[in-house]
Amino acid sequence: MNITRRRALGLAVAAATAPFVAHAQQRRPNIVFVMADDLGYGDLSCYGRRDYQTPNIDRLAASGTRFLQAYANSSVCTATRVALATGRYQYRLPIGNEEPLASAGNRGQSIGLPPAHPTLASLLRNAGYQTALVGKWHLGQLPNFGPLKSGYDHFWGIRSGGVDYFTHQSNAINPMSNDLWDGDTNIERTGYLTDLLGDQAVATIKNFAGASRPYLLNLHFTAPHWPWEGPTDQAESQRIRNLFHYDGGSMKTYASMMTRLDDQVARVVAAVEGTGQAGNTIVIFTSDNGGERFGNTWPFSGRKLELLEGGVRIPAILRWPGRVRPRSVNNQVAITMDWVPTLLAAAGAEADPSYPLEGIDLAPTLNGAVVSRKLYWRFRFNQQRALRDGDMKFLEIAGNQFLFNVVDDPMERANLKARQPEVFQRLVADHAAWNATMPPEDSASNSGPFAYGDEIADHFGVRRPTPPAPPPRPAP
Repeated sequence: MNITRRRALGLAVAAATAPFVAHAQQRRPNIVFVMADDLGYGDLSCYGRRDYQTPNIDRLAASGTRFLQAYANSSVCTATRVALATGRYQYRLPIGNEEPLASAGNRGQSIGLPPAHPTLASLLRNAGYQTALVGKWHLGQLPNFGPLKSGYDHFWGIRSGGVDYFTHQSNAINPMSNDLWDGDTNIERTGYLTDLLGDQAVATIKNFAGASRPYLLNLHFTAPHWPWEGPTDQAESQRIRNLFHYDGGSMKTYASMMTRLDDQVARVVAAVEGTGQAGNTIVIFTSDNGGERFGNTWPFSGRKLELLEGGVRIPAILRWPGRVRPRSVNNQVAITMDWVPTLLAAAGAEADPSYPLEGIDLAPTLNGAVVSRKLYWRFRFNQQRALRDGDMKFLEIAGNQFLFNVVDDPMERANLKARQPEVFQRLVADHAAWNATMPPEDSASNSGPFAYGDEIADHFGVRRPTPPAPPPRPAP
C-alpha cells in the first residue's frame, strides 16, 4: 500500500496521541525509572528553575508529559523508596517508619525491606523481565536485606543514604566506610559518583537490549543529596569529616551537581535510543521527596522533612513514544506508590493478592481523565499528619492544625480551619480513621519532635528547647 507523506504524518500524530493499549496488543515495554535524591519541585528548568538549565531532562519532558500534582509518599528518602518498591503505604512495614535507619540503634541491622515481600522488581521478574538497580538502595543492610533479595537480578550502587561523591565513603554504617557495591561485593572505583552511575546504567541498558526479554532498570541517583560536591570539587572531599556538611555547598555547587545529573540522564536516554528500542521503552524521571538546603520548592513552602507541600510535592515526567502525547501536562493528583500498579499494568503483570496495592493505575489519566482520591501521610518528626482530599489539605505539625486549599493557596498561608469547620472536622476524622488501619507508630524510636537526635536536628535547623534551670538550692 502506498502511504503519502501527509498520511504518514497523520499516522504519527495519531500514534503520539493514542492512549495506553492493552498489553495483549503490544510488546511488553522496557522500563527505565530514574529517581533523583532530594530534588525540589522547582529544581528543573522545565518546572521553573532559572539560575541554571536542565536541557536534557527538559527534552525528556517535551517528548512526554509533566505531572503538576505529583507527590512523594514521604518527605524523606527511605519511606518513599518503600512505597516505590511495594506500591503500598510505607507505614505497613517497620522500615517505612524509620528515617534515618541509624536512629534505630541496635535495631537498625534488623530493619529492612523483607525479602518475602513482593516488589515491583520481583513481580516483573516473575513475569519474565530482566531487572537491575543502579544507584541508591537505602532499604536495609546485609546480610538480611538487599536488592538481590528483593527482585533484582543485578545491583550496582550504594546501600546507605548518602556517600561522598569521590571517595564513596559513608559514615552511616561504619565511620567513613566505603559503600560502593557490585551485587553483594564491596568494590573500589575512581570517579564522581553521578558519572559512575551513568556509566553503569548505560552498560546495563546495552546488555539488557541484547536479550529477547524486556527489562526494568531502576536508576536511583544520589544527586543532588548532600554532601554538596560538584564534579570538580574533589578537594572538598578531603576536607569533609561529616557528610552532613554543615558549612558546605553553595548555589553554584548545587547548579554544577544538577547540570551533571542532567548530562547523565541524556546519556541514559541516548543509550535507550541507540538500542533501537526507544519506541517501546517507558522512561520516568522523578524525585524521592522535596528539596533540601539549596533546593527550589517554589511555588510551595516547606522542604525535606516537612509535610508542607514543598516537602512532598515533586517533579514527575513520563515518556512513552506512541502512548503519551508530547509536550503535555497532567493534573492528576498522583503519588509515588502509583507507579507500581501503573507499570505492572503496562507490562501485563499481576500484583500479589496477599499484598493488595494502594496506589492506582495512572494510565487512564494520561488522556485527560481525572481520578478523585485521597492521599494520607504521617511522620513522627515534629508529630506531623496530612491528608489531601480534592483541593483541600489537612495538616498538623507539632500540635498545630491547619486547613488549606492547596490549589488556590499553594504556599499554605491562609488557614481555613475556622472558616470551614465542617471540612476541617471531616478531614481530621478521615485521617484518624485511616491511621487506625495502619500499624501503630513505634514509640521506642523516633518518637517525639526531636527524636532524630542533635546531629539531624542541627542539620535541618531544628533546635531542642532549652530545659528549664533547676530550682536554686535552699540556703544552708
